[in-house]
This record gives sequence, C-alpha cells and structure tokens, in this order.
Amino acid sequence: MNSFGRIFRISILGESHGECVGIIVDNCPAGLDLPVSRFSHDLKRRMGGIEGTTPRKEQDIPIIKSGVFNGKTTGAPICILFENKNVDSSAYDNIKDTPRPGHADFTAWRKYDGFNDYRGGGHFSGRLTAGLVAAGVIAKLLIKPVQIEASLTEAGGSQDVTAAVKSAIESRDSIGGIVSCRVSGLPTGLGEPFFDSVESLISHMVFSIPAIKGIEFGAGFSSAQMSGRQCNDEIINVNGETRTNNAGGINGGITNSNDILFKVAVKPASSIPTTQHTINLKTGETTELTITGKHDVCIALRVPVIVEAVTAIVLADLMLIDSRGIKRTVT
Repeated sequence: MNSFGRIFRISILGESHGECVGIIVDNCPAGLDLPVSRFSHDLKRRMGGIEGTTPRKEQDIPIIKSGVFNGKTTGAPICILFENKNVDSSAYDNIKDTPRPGHADFTAWRKYDGFNDYRGGGHFSGRLTAGLVAAGVIAKLLIKPVQIEASLTEAGGSQDVTAAVKSAIESRDSIGGIVSCRVSGLPTGLGEPFFDSVESLISHMVFSIPAIKGIEFGAGFSSAQMSGRQCNDEIINVNGETRTNNAGGINGGITNSNDILFKVAVKPASSIPTTQHTINLKTGETTELTITGKHDVCIALRVPVIVEAVTAIVLADLMLIDSRGIKRTVT
C-alpha cells in the first residue's frame, strides 16, 4: 500500500522520471500557517548537487494543489506535487532488461509483470522522498515544541565522512552510512504496548525510505551484551527521567519522557559505474552491466532530513490520536 497513518494520513505518488512526484496529507488540522516558503529549508537539505550526491538537480518547488487557502490549511486533504524537470531517461533504455544488482528493478518487474516504469527506478526511486519531506514539514509544525534532529554520523565505516566520500568517488564505487536521530520534548504516554508501539511505527516509516536496511533504539544490539544492571535505566524523578537512556526513550512501546534515540543503517546505492553481472530478462543469460546516468555515491548524505520527516509523521499521528496531543484546529 502507498498510504500510512490512522488520523494524520499520507499517500505517496509518482515515479522518478514521470511528470511529477508528490504526497497527499489527510486530516491535517485547519488553521496551520503553511506558505510555500515553509518547505524550502528541509527540501534543500534533501537535494543532490553536493559532492557524493547525484548531479541531478531539481528545483523542488512545492506545488500545493489543495488544502491550503490564503496561506492557511483548510482541513481538507493537502495535495503537494513536485515536477520532474531534470530528467534523462536514455541511460535506462540500455538496462530495462538487465536489472541492477541490489536495486528493486527485478522485484518490480516480477511483481508488476513488466508494466512498471523502470526509468530512474520508477516508483521505487529515492526521488519520491521529496513528498515525504514535504509531509514532514507539516508534521514538524504540528508537533511543536517537540524537536527532531538527525545527522550522518558515519559513512563507509568511517566517522570522517568527507574522506570516505572522496575515497568512494576515486574508487568508482558507492558507500552507505549511519544516521543518528534524537527526538526531544515528547509527552509521556504516546504509543501502544504491541502492534502500535512507538518503535514499531517509527520503524515502519523509516523502512519506507529507500536504502534503509537496519534500525536500533537506544543501546540497541549492544544491549544483548549487557547485564540487567548495566542495561536498566534508573528512574530519578516522578516525571520518568532516567540516569541513562539505554531504552532510547521508550518502554513497553510507550514514550517515557526521555529523548527518543535511534540509529538507522543506510546501504550503498546500487547504481555504480564499475562493471557488474546480472541476468538478461529476455534471454535468461548472465550478462555484464555497466550503469551510466545520475546517481549518488553516498545516498546517506541526503537521508537525515528524510528520517526527521518520517519520524515527525509518526509522532503527529500519535499525538492526534492521543487526546492530550494536537487540537483539531490550530490557533
């Protein structure tokens, strides 16, 4: 499915080399101040063009088709589109029958019987995250004063991100990275014990970001090596604050008043200029594959703002569900 959320509900649309990509946001409270300029900062953080990212440069000016009148949300569904202008599909004509290793080319071809738009990865492209970032801008406004900050803390196994990117460029390869995220100022009590735990919902949305392959909250996998005495977070006051935060701000699926802390693993981009081997879908024979076009060396460079966006979307939905959260009309 292409929708997420129970009250603050989003639906994603478009293909990388189609006419546009976009997002529909349903049940956003009326009265939220939402001029087009609100989107600029986060959209610029997602853009390519810096060293290690795709040379494809789109203007990414949000076209608000509905749900906003005189700069304010109306309570109706908000439809935001982004035109695809800087498109060159010629590189994909040569690989439409030779799926890229590590990419969704093969699974898309199989699932949709070859009718999928393969250009630029089609509906599976990171290009669609422009819509996620736009929805995140709205969600961030709704959840204020809650703050979400994500950053790239490691790339290619090194904390020296710049050097790692330069090395990957020189070796004509791609690298992944680790993005760390902190959420502060959350009320206690959001989330549910099992299927709608805060970890479950954030993970659900984080894994909607192309190239995400792992997530851990708080001490994460290292907690398996701790003793109970080491892992337990001692509670120091009636507000629920703890001396340590190995739980990552969540107990029993519910926010506990401490900061939510989590990290995500971003895999290397699949499209690399060095020769690889794949299968020819028409002949069934193994063949060499050389990829051209506009691709990221380190897609993780652009991921932090997307992680912030999907986290904000989850929290906006949870706070609207919770009677102590966001009001139906913003004043």
